[in-house]
Amino acid sequence: QVQLVESGGGLVQAGGSLRLSCAASGSFLSIGAMDWHRQAPGKPREWVASITSGGSTIYADSVKGRFTISRDNAKNTVYLQMNSLKSEDTAVYYCKLLIQLSTINYHYYWGQGTQVTVSS
Repeated sequence: QVQLVESGGGLVQAGGSLRLSCAASGSFLSIGAMDWHRQAPGKPREWVASITSGGSTIYADSVKGRFTISRDNAKNTVYLQMNSLKSEDTAVYYCKLLIQLSTINYHYYWGQGTQVTVSS
């Protein structure tokens, strides 16, 4: 069984910073790609950033240059450093991990979500 636990959300003023974490625990062989997504009120969930198992990263245009995704494989954790936050970054943030359960069995898991609120 695999569990993802997110932390780090909160209320911050525009221009401020927050760091989100998502830690995986349980029984699995490895973790592949790690993503962050977000969902603002009344809007569909959108992809924010991804990091591969090799450390390559890619970002949505809306956060490029302000957000940084990173991972600590020893801790089975992915991070999202968010700087220069804007009111439009207000959303529930979700991590999504591709986890290898066995030699041929891979499965995506979602975190429970953490609220980020940016006040202007």
